[in-house]
Amino acid sequence: MVKILVADKLSSDGISILKEGGFEVDCKTGLSKEDLKEIIKDYEAIVVRSETKLTADVIEAGSKLKIIGRAGVGLDNVDVGAATKKGIIVMNSPGGNTISTCEHTFALMLSLVRKIPFGHSSLKNKEWNRGKFKGVEIYSKILGVIGLGRIGREVAKRAIAFGMEVLAYDPFISPEVVESLGVRVVDLKELLSKSDIVTIHTPLTDDTKNMISYNEFSLMKPTAFIINCARGGIINEDALYQVLKDKKIAGAALDVFEKEPPLNSPLLDLDNVVVTPHLGASTEEAQLNVSIEIAQCIKDALLGKAIRNAANYVQIEPEVYKIIAPYMNLGEKMGRFISQLVRGGAQEIRISYLGELNSFKVEPIGMALVKGFLYSVMGDNVNLINSLELAKERGIKIEQTKVSKEESYVNLIKVKVKTDKEERSIEGTLFSNREPRFVKLDDFYIEISPSDYMLVIQNWDKPGVIGSLGTVLGSYGVNIANMSLGRRAPMDVAITVLNLDTALDEKVMNEIKANPNIISLKFIKL
Repeated sequence: MVKILVADKLSSDGISILKEGGFEVDCKTGLSKEDLKEIIKDYEAIVVRSETKLTADVIEAGSKLKIIGRAGVGLDNVDVGAATKKGIIVMNSPGGNTISTCEHTFALMLSLVRKIPFGHSSLKNKEWNRGKFKGVEIYSKILGVIGLGRIGREVAKRAIAFGMEVLAYDPFISPEVVESLGVRVVDLKELLSKSDIVTIHTPLTDDTKNMISYNEFSLMKPTAFIINCARGGIINEDALYQVLKDKKIAGAALDVFEKEPPLNSPLLDLDNVVVTPHLGASTEEAQLNVSIEIAQCIKDALLGKAIRNAANYVQIEPEVYKIIAPYMNLGEKMGRFISQLVRGGAQEIRISYLGELNSFKVEPIGMALVKGFLYSVMGDNVNLINSLELAKERGIKIEQTKVSKEESYVNLIKVKVKTDKEERSIEGTLFSNREPRFVKLDDFYIEISPSDYMLVIQNWDKPGVIGSLGTVLGSYGVNIANMSLGRRAPMDVAITVLNLDTALDEKVMNEIKANPNIISLKFIKL
């Protein structure tokens, strides 16, 4: 009989679903790491919440393990890479806590602007200082929503019901979806400068870490408030402490922190901060919903019915997977690359497959490409299984076609991305050693080996431009690993793509921009 270990608290409804599948379910919570490593070898599946840490060595000890189920959204406590290497499916339950987190956002918002916790503490201390706790209304105020995913949309709907005007920042949302919500999409600077209250609903990724820091706070009104029920680390807490201490903004409400528990954080000493201990998903309903969702996913997967909400798996025959895996890798890199180049809200992604790809099932390649495209704003919330559905939710049309036209390459993937501001394209192929290459960017023929750090520059094709670029990078100790050049005609617009060994900071970028022959530049992280 298949055995399932429930290592953190799961609702009785979720446990019943697992037992209905004919599985043996053992509930053993509060295990030490060593105890868990000792017993995990006996189980085919394990269910955790946030307390149990499934590190690489714990996963390695799970010799029979087939499925890891996380009753919740984040996978911070699961080493997904280690699980993938062992062929273990990692699942989560992203939809179960949407309403709970949305409502907690409003609980914090109202508590903050009406100073409810402070008035509560004062009265508990037998004080009656009504004048000390004068608040402000949220009616007719401007709410800035950063991230229009599931939770952000629910927040926007309720804000409108409160009589608020809603501005939103989300680079990967289409105008059609925005129109249906009744919100106005703006860039981040406009959102921060105009909003009376800012609320964050985006995953923590490399691109969103410290997304709100000193520069961003300087744009906000001195009467503005900020709320974070998403992930710690999106707001730079040192910067937040300084602006709150100096009264540069009116207040903050935080449910999440860079380090949890944040018992030594100076933010806890400020009188214009409302805090809760990561309670966004802590409702009876949310706990029930995530338990039911993950239990059903695990049951279906173990019974061979379906794979849903998987962070690291797509259902492909092993023989086919060996062939198309390099193409999936190429597609994901192309998606991540062009998503960081394109401006505006994505409306359409058109993917064309040419050459030997015509003989394969290409859908998984498209899933990987769209996953890469959405990753910079959705992080680990997007995977091969849900990428197309998440794109659909955001109003992005995905079109995939096989083309019989002869090309210069044995295989070729062409991608065109249309947004409300522009249309851009990229083409990629696999060389004979199955290594990925980008061979065309917009109208420019190039040859790029995708790497962790890349710099894309449009410049005028004039003598000395490349030399000055190398001089600037060299002065900051930045090594150029590779370079690809493309141009339409001599002395016309050209493109330069650099592979770099290290990341670039804003100071380096600004110095490069100062060259009058540089038209535009973009630093890319893959």
